[in-house]
Amino acid sequence: MYLKYASLRDKKGITDYRVSKETGISTATLSNWKQGNYEPKLDKLLVLAKYFGVSVEYFANDESNENEKGG
Repeated sequence: MYLKYASLRDKKGITDYRVSKETGISTATLSNWKQGNYEPKLDKLLVLAKYFGVSVEYFANDESNENEKGG
């Protein structure tokens, strides 16, 4: 999940700090996701999905599912 988040963040050209300020999700929470300490809760995924303009399912689908869709 974190890699998908990071990809969206990088495409938008922003930092974790800015995402934190604009979504209310703490930088500590983002760091915990990055380190794999825990997975995000649905409420946080909904906030991120709305912020980046993607569906919440975007974060739920793993890489193998995406590859199967492509071919």
